[in-house]
Amino acid sequence: MCVESDGCEIEGCSSSDEVRTLSGSMSPALRSNPDLHACKPGHKFRAALLRCRSPAAAAGILSFGNVLNYMDRYTVAGVVRDIQRHYNVKDSGIGLLQTVFICSFMVAAPIFGYLGDRFNRKVILSCGIFFWSIVTLSSSFIGKEYYWLFVLSRGLVGIGESSYSSISPTIIGDLFTSNSRTMMLSVFYLAIPLGSGLGYILGSSAKVAAGDWHWALRVSPVLGITAGTLILLFVPEPKRGSADQMGRVKTRTSWLCDMKALAKNRSYVFSSLASSAVSFATGAFGMWIPLYLARAQVVQKTGEDCTKDVCSSTDSLIFGAITCVTGLLGVVIGAATTRLCRQKTERADPLVCAVSMLGSAIFICLIFVVAKKSIAGAYVCIFIGETLLFLNWAITADILMFVVIPTRRATAVAFQSFTSHLLGDAGSPYLIGLISDALQQSYATSALWRFLSLGYALMLCPFIIVLGGMFFLATALFFLDDREKAEKQLSQMTRPPSSVKVTAT
Repeated sequence: MCVESDGCEIEGCSSSDEVRTLSGSMSPALRSNPDLHACKPGHKFRAALLRCRSPAAAAGILSFGNVLNYMDRYTVAGVVRDIQRHYNVKDSGIGLLQTVFICSFMVAAPIFGYLGDRFNRKVILSCGIFFWSIVTLSSSFIGKEYYWLFVLSRGLVGIGESSYSSISPTIIGDLFTSNSRTMMLSVFYLAIPLGSGLGYILGSSAKVAAGDWHWALRVSPVLGITAGTLILLFVPEPKRGSADQMGRVKTRTSWLCDMKALAKNRSYVFSSLASSAVSFATGAFGMWIPLYLARAQVVQKTGEDCTKDVCSSTDSLIFGAITCVTGLLGVVIGAATTRLCRQKTERADPLVCAVSMLGSAIFICLIFVVAKKSIAGAYVCIFIGETLLFLNWAITADILMFVVIPTRRATAVAFQSFTSHLLGDAGSPYLIGLISDALQQSYATSALWRFLSLGYALMLCPFIIVLGGMFFLATALFFLDDREKAEKQLSQMTRPPSSVKVTAT
């Protein structure tokens, strides 16, 4: 017979003398225990679920949820021309969609960070997924005279998605350590560009298949509810810091103490500012590059303005595919490069991020130089620039895991998210739209000037990216000191495992 961890017998098991538990083998003496009883169907189901809760499976499910997180976020960007025409709004009005989403996202992030350090994380994650899925589905039925309500719905979606982005990396951080954690975080953050690209593809494909852009918002909610259910069933709730030490944390600091410590952590502060630069660029690009390239084709006489009920989706599809591929390449190259460079210097993590950011700025500048003459050339520059930009997603998360102790990581992730969105993509889509509208008002409106004005506005992005590279260089200066401080503090907060003394008789 076999015995599960709740002390019941499973019928039809092997008759081996060794008795198996979920945690390993036990003494055969347990076979004669009269307290053992046949498992009920519910016990068998529960035992099967426990066996499936491996760290690798949990990381895979959380990564799948992160794909849906960003897919839902950028589905709207995949049908932005249709939304602009349907609601009859200007560039600044379209930029407001992403700005409202990000503002609600970043305001909710610190709240979920506080909750994630103190309560059951997977329950919070699942509730957040269910909430944003229901709101996204509901927003697809909003009429054209209620654009303000559509904008408000994006803000509510941001609150739901904030719970996921703030908490899920900390679960992976508690399931893995060292290079394994770097690899799993790389897979998790691969979901950012992959999900973003799939958002464009899903939005465009659903719109074309149904002949109505509203259907772009009716597919991801089904997948989101599925992901929330999988998290509830198969993702464990590891003890905070369980992967970092053998002992147990014997004290927990207050929220105010956590905030003071994070403010004094120079590596955390500078890497958060660098993440803000990345968010500024990706937020602006995600919203405006497909529209910019569509306007470029109108100037080149290879395309035309949208005057139909369903606008052309070619640029959104291509941009989405490029984002998926560059995301995969960027995260893989970033993880491999960092592992290789760690053999040369212990400051490899921030240095790799700095170099990739500076290289990305060069190719992003070239986009606006070649787009007027060659769409293919612009796509090449986008491909290289995005690959270099996406190198640092997982590495930045790993930097945080190194310099912040486990009991305040959810708070650290949440406030890094808050900062990066506040200074980054919370304002960049709307700011770019405002600049574009202002430039268009300066001269007579024409297809050429609509294209150029948006390009001039987007030229702000490479300068912000260079500033982000400088912040990563500053992170490299303090990285080793802050990592050592975190290790010392962690050792002071933990008690070694109890030892058992055996006395000879």
